[in-house]
Amino acid sequence: MSLAAQRAAHPLLAELPEEMLRRLEIYATLLEKWQRAVNLVGKSTLDDLWVRHFADSLQVSQAVSEARRWLDLGSGAGFPGLVTAIKYADEPDTRVHLIESDQRKCAFLRTVARETAAPALIHCGRLEEILPALDKPIDAVGARALAPLDALLGYAEKFIERGAVGVFSKGKQFEAELTDSLTAGKYFITTIESQTCSTARLVLVKRRASWGMDQK
Repeated sequence: MSLAAQRAAHPLLAELPEEMLRRLEIYATLLEKWQRAVNLVGKSTLDDLWVRHFADSLQVSQAVSEARRWLDLGSGAGFPGLVTAIKYADEPDTRVHLIESDQRKCAFLRTVARETAAPALIHCGRLEEILPALDKPIDAVGARALAPLDALLGYAEKFIERGAVGVFSKGKQFEAELTDSLTAGKYFITTIESQTCSTARLVLVKRRASWGMDQK
């Protein structure tokens, strides 16, 4: 896909700096190469890689535009975490922690991070193993197609309690996950319509105390 075609593919791609597009092109080339041996993404999505994966990931960081220290749960092929790291690659305070249990996917993530000079730290292991020992400052926690919302909040709880925002990409069944126990509890939960899929939403989660202070 040409530079012009990439920018025309979706509004989220239209204003990206050329250096970021160059890094995403490296990412796309590596993904297509590794996909032949490792199942990184659904084959049916490769033809729509720039919108389905890159633009879809960019809207996550856009939802919490001030965040530079991210935690990506169950990173897979790096969406949205590695795209976020590439987006802010030239900002010195950026740190994106990606947690992935599959060794081959971890090798892919490390390769892309190295080739794009993205400030991404790859933690290879299960969430239950990595999260208890992870004690770094985190501004936002993201995840895509990983687990039901209550499970995601279980993983992200200690970071949200410290003021991080949860930003979770959800499909058309997202409303079924917004149970009374979640919406009436200690979290303030809002949703944003997806810019890449009309039936999907971004679910934003904050602890009620921090949300209240932010709104004053």
